[in-house]
Amino acid sequence: MSNSAISIRYAKALLNMAVEKQQVEPYAEELAKVVSVMQREDVLRLLLDSPTFPVEKKAAIVGDLAELLKLSEGMRSFLGLLVEKGRIVYLPQIQTNYRKFADDLSGLVRASLSSAAELSSERTEAIKQGLEKQTGKQVVLSVDVDESLIGGLQAEMGGKLFDGSVKTQLKRITDTLAKG
Repeated sequence: MSNSAISIRYAKALLNMAVEKQQVEPYAEELAKVVSVMQREDVLRLLLDSPTFPVEKKAAIVGDLAELLKLSEGMRSFLGLLVEKGRIVYLPQIQTNYRKFADDLSGLVRASLSSAAELSSERTEAIKQGLEKQTGKQVVLSVDVDESLIGGLQAEMGGKLFDGSVKTQLKRITDTLAKG
């Protein structure tokens, strides 16, 4: 079974459990916390990924982590299952898929917007409303400044990049001139 098929299957299972317990958003937040800790702590990730490290010790470590992060009983059970089945390595992909499925369920779409300069709140809101009108869904927009764009905007939504930056336009012109 492929990596994505495994992570999709576990993400759907967790989402079904979350819907049943009416904990969709809390589970998303807990999952993000665990993934964040695992990405930050190399030793933890290496121990949990190691095929030679005993499963009982992995389970104890995950139990301690769950205690420290004050995770719900459902999330503790889910993480325990991942450890038992040797699937904890897929946690980042599971989290990504879970977020996507949870957003689909609640009619949300996440978008990120990069601009060369700070955007006014009115401009940001206008862009958000335009995206909502285009998709027919509620848009959660994250905005950041990337001065390397020189001017214009880049928007990423649903895995697609919409690039209206001066940097990209200049690159296209350079490529065209280089080809002759």
